[in-house]
Amino acid sequence: MKSSLLRWLAAASVITLMHVPARVFAQQQAVETERIYYRVIDLGTLPGSTFSLAVSIRNNSAVSGTSALADGSQHAAIWYRGSIADIGTPGLEGPNSAAYGSNEWGQVSGLAETSASDPNGEDFCGYGDHLICLPFVWQSGVMTALPTLGGNNGEAGLINQSGEIAGNAENRKLDSTCPSGGPQVLEEKPVIWKNGAVEELPILRGDTDGWAFGINDRGQVAGATGTCSTINPDTFVYVLSRHAILWDKGKAINLGSLGGAGTFGPGNIAGDVNNDGDVVGTSDLKGDTQFHAYLWEKGKGMQDLGTLAGDVNSAGLGINDSGDVVGVSGDATFANTRAFLRHNGRMSDLNTLISGKSPLYLMLAHGINSGGEIVGFGVDILGDVHAFLATPYDCDSAEANSFADGVQDSSLLGSYTREKPLTDDIRKILERQFHLHLPSVKN
Repeated sequence: MKSSLLRWLAAASVITLMHVPARVFAQQQAVETERIYYRVIDLGTLPGSTFSLAVSIRNNSAVSGTSALADGSQHAAIWYRGSIADIGTPGLEGPNSAAYGSNEWGQVSGLAETSASDPNGEDFCGYGDHLICLPFVWQSGVMTALPTLGGNNGEAGLINQSGEIAGNAENRKLDSTCPSGGPQVLEEKPVIWKNGAVEELPILRGDTDGWAFGINDRGQVAGATGTCSTINPDTFVYVLSRHAILWDKGKAINLGSLGGAGTFGPGNIAGDVNNDGDVVGTSDLKGDTQFHAYLWEKGKGMQDLGTLAGDVNSAGLGINDSGDVVGVSGDATFANTRAFLRHNGRMSDLNTLISGKSPLYLMLAHGINSGGEIVGFGVDILGDVHAFLATPYDCDSAEANSFADGVQDSSLLGSYTREKPLTDDIRKILERQFHLHLPSVKN
C-alpha cells in the first residue's frame, strides 16, 4: 500500500480519547519561551462523507489531501479559501485517488487508480481492488497520468515550484528480492518527473528498490532505498526502507541513522526537505525497537528530535524554510498519537498551542509552509477524522496573551473524556494514506 510518506505514519486508531485531557491540561501550564499560538479550522469533507486528511500546504495557503465520498471511495481533494474541490472526478477513471503535493501554479500531484486490473495481481495503490495505480499531475481541471519506468504502477509525491515531482515507479524487471508469492512482483525505483518525463534516481549499492516523496525548489529529493519485502505494516510500501536518502544533483547521499538498521516500524526514511537542504524523517534507534523523528543538516548530520513527554516513538513529516518541523509523536504501539511542532529547537504538542476552542484534537501534522501554517488531521467529538488547518496568531495579540495567561476555553477538549475509538474502516484509510499499522481495538 502506498501514499504520502508518512503518509506513512499517521496514526490514530484507537485513540482512547480519555487519555487526551490529562495531556492537554498539563501542557497549558507550560509557558513558551517564545509565544506562538494557533487557531484551528476543520477543513471539512466532500459532501456526504465524514473523513478527510491534509498532507501539504503551499505558501499561498492551498492545501492538498484526500476526502472520502458518500459511497466510501476516496478522492484527491484541494482546499482553498474555505472551499473544497474534488479533483478525483473523473480522475483516471478509477474509483480512488489521493493528492499529496501542490504548487503556486495550481499543479497538484498524487496517485490515482485506473479502471484496469493489474496483470500481476499487485495492489500498488493499496485500496484492496488490485487496479493499476498511476502517478498524476493535475492542472486546470485535468488529471494527466505520468509515465512509469515501463512497469504498470507508480506514485507521485510532492511537487516543487518548477513542476518537478518526486515519486516512485515500477520497471519491467522481476524483483529477485521480493518474497515468493508476491504481492509485489516488479522492481520499484525512486524517480523524479521533469516536464512530464521520468528520470530514475540512483540507489545505494546492495539495495534493489526505493521510493521518494519530498522535493524542494532546488530539485533535491528525499526518500529511502532498500529491498523488496512483503508489505511493511508501518509504511505500507513494498520496500524495506533501510537507508534514508537525499538525492542532490544526481547523487544519492546516505543520511545515516540514529543507530538502527531500518528493520523496525517505518524504517530509515527521509520524508521532506526544505530549500536549505535540511531534511526531516524517521529513523530506528539502536536495537530496532523504537523510532524517532530526526533533523539532518549538512555538516551537522542527523539529530535525534526525541518525542513529546511520555511518548516512545515519533516521526518528522514536514519542514519549512525557517527550520520549523511538524510530525507525530506517540506511545509504544502508536495507538495514541499527538501532532507536534518543533519551533526554535523546542518540540511542543500542537494541541497545547491552540488559542480558544478547537473543533478537533490534532493527531498528526504533516505539512507546514513558510508562514507557519500547519495541516494534518485530527479527530472530532464523534470520533470522525477530518483535515485541519492551524494558522499562527500574532504573538502580541490580545487573544494570544489571554491564552498564555490560562484563559483558554477548554470546554470542547474536555468532551474527549468520552471513549470513542476509531472505526475499522477509518483505521484502514489512515493506514493506507499514511503508511502506519494501527492495532485494532474491541469496542
